[in-house]
Amino acid sequence: MAFVALDQKAQVELSILIVSYNTKALTLQALSSLFDHPPPVNFEVLLLDNASPDGSFQAIDQAFPQIKAIDHAVNVGFAAANNILAQRARGRRILLLNPDTISLEASHEELWKFAEAEPARRIWGGRTLFPDLSLNPTSCWRRVTLWSLFCGAAGFTHLFPKSRLFSPESYGDWQRDSVADVDIVTGCFLLIDRDLWETLGGFDPAFFMYAEEADLCMRAKALGANPGISPAAEIVHMGGMSEPTGADKIVKTVRGRVTLMKKHWNPAAVALGRMLLLTWSAVRMIGSHVASGRRDTPGSAKAKWRTVWDRRREWLAGYAAP
Repeated sequence: MAFVALDQKAQVELSILIVSYNTKALTLQALSSLFDHPPPVNFEVLLLDNASPDGSFQAIDQAFPQIKAIDHAVNVGFAAANNILAQRARGRRILLLNPDTISLEASHEELWKFAEAEPARRIWGGRTLFPDLSLNPTSCWRRVTLWSLFCGAAGFTHLFPKSRLFSPESYGDWQRDSVADVDIVTGCFLLIDRDLWETLGGFDPAFFMYAEEADLCMRAKALGANPGISPAAEIVHMGGMSEPTGADKIVKTVRGRVTLMKKHWNPAAVALGRMLLLTWSAVRMIGSHVASGRRDTPGSAKAKWRTVWDRRREWLAGYAAP
């Protein structure tokens, strides 16, 4: 059975879902901090390990026998793994929690209070921090648009990262220091009503990794949900620890964006969006070549962006339906 805090006989209020991949030490740390600073309600923890090669499942299962841990034989990605866990969840709300997070003293108490105070939102998030407790702005995003893609292709987003006009998806210079409506709550720390999750059918498994929470929030908003974040609900999020930034991660990210566009945009907008992504990739490749000159060491920006460009057919197609 999954772990129920406080009272074994009481109804489970919250189901916490964690998907791990190759992050043994971080996942153990995330679980330790969670149990050190638990939610204020009866909760259960369900974890799926996506066939990690680093012995994650064995270490987690031994250290935390009170959770329901699944050793999955193959890596099914983030979206499908959470769907598997959600099918076993018993709480009236579901919290998606990344394995590279550290729960602080009031992380879960404040997030729960936010949901109880503003139940009509149906999806809630918080403020994410780096390990030094500085702002990690990736707790929420605006949806991708043709304008945001144009700003990326033209270099405006890179030149003016704090501009709400030219860096629209990042909300510009907003410090996540106020309660606010947002388009997308990031899946590293996302609380959702279980009945809404079930109505939506959970994540679309077409998104192997990246953009699945954008699709979820967009579909939820179409049903009347109003996602938002509260600065009082703070949590540390390392970010990208299971997959270091490199060409492969960029390819997966863009594949997710293209899949999102294909699902929510009309064909003409998708065609224009793909052209803008091609332009963005070409500009980054050319810029990295100019900056690097003759240097082309493995792992360099020049090599990375050339690889991304060479794989453009792959990411322009998006993800195939599972």
